[in-house]
Amino acid sequence: MAQEIRWGMIGCGDVAKTKSGPAFSLVDGAQLQMIMGPVSSDVERYAKAFGAPMSTNDPEELINHPDVDAVYVATPPDSHCQYTELVAKAGKPVLSEKPMACNVKDAELMTESCLRAGVPLYVAYYRRALPRYLMIKDWIDSGRIGTPRFVHIQHTLRPESHPVAPVTEEMVSRGDLPWRYIPEVGGGGNFIDMGTHTIDMVDYLLGPITEVEGRSENKGGLYPAEDTVSASFITEQGVHGTGQWCYVAGTNVDRMEIVGTEGAVRFSFFNQDPHELETKAGIERVEAKNPEYFHQPIIQSVTDDLLKRATCPSTAENGLRAMKIQEKIMAQFFETYVSPSAP
Repeated sequence: MAQEIRWGMIGCGDVAKTKSGPAFSLVDGAQLQMIMGPVSSDVERYAKAFGAPMSTNDPEELINHPDVDAVYVATPPDSHCQYTELVAKAGKPVLSEKPMACNVKDAELMTESCLRAGVPLYVAYYRRALPRYLMIKDWIDSGRIGTPRFVHIQHTLRPESHPVAPVTEEMVSRGDLPWRYIPEVGGGGNFIDMGTHTIDMVDYLLGPITEVEGRSENKGGLYPAEDTVSASFITEQGVHGTGQWCYVAGTNVDRMEIVGTEGAVRFSFFNQDPHELETKAGIERVEAKNPEYFHQPIIQSVTDDLLKRATCPSTAENGLRAMKIQEKIMAQFFETYVSPSAP
């Protein structure tokens, strides 16, 4: 059995630069072997910074290189399907960034391609492997808050406050918008890019969502994508839930609360504020920090899965469930804005 997985990485964007690229050197059993990016000077610089001995501007060279065992697709969602099909055809495992694709149809094609090729498809819902969220899962699974009854998500941002893709009036007037606000590229806007993590976390902590209703609109007019979303849902375990996501708000709020029969847990989702655990004994605030490179635990998990040492908690199965829930919530928006890549 192999003792090391030699990885290829397609894409050198924000996620690769700050969360995943530097993490590979810290993962036991992983070696970042080659990086692909569109500009030679940039990709060579990042390959050197991340310890990858090879770089290229040709994705097929990376995918088919004999020294690459598995491929991490770190591009915007509009190219996930294309690259995943090529990697599957080459007979290699895939780790795709989230969301899986721009639409459910492409996500299903990705899943089918990997099934036909007999290779695993993982999706980078990295919070499933972070200690910060494993702590919450342990509290819930061990009964610290009793039987979960209700979950509420609230995520609001001022447009200029996005952590990696702020939007200002000057940018709008220049037509200089990040890809995250262009549905043809990202499949939607901030709800699809960031809110997808909260949808998947409900799935992880409380079971798959089986019923959902939602509303989605563009209220601010700053960009083509949705900016205001609300939803109500029920999970497989019978937990009721609501969510509100607004990215043209006048306040920044990052809060998720799960209420049970014996207490509650409250936590910030994108920030790293202390968790708040309420039980009959009182309220306890617990520090829970992420590692320096957020993708390190999920890359470790995928690598361990490939080496038959453990099981990865994020695969095409939960990735496709998140896509289907998002598409139902976004139905109202897509009635008025139909992306060329939508089915």
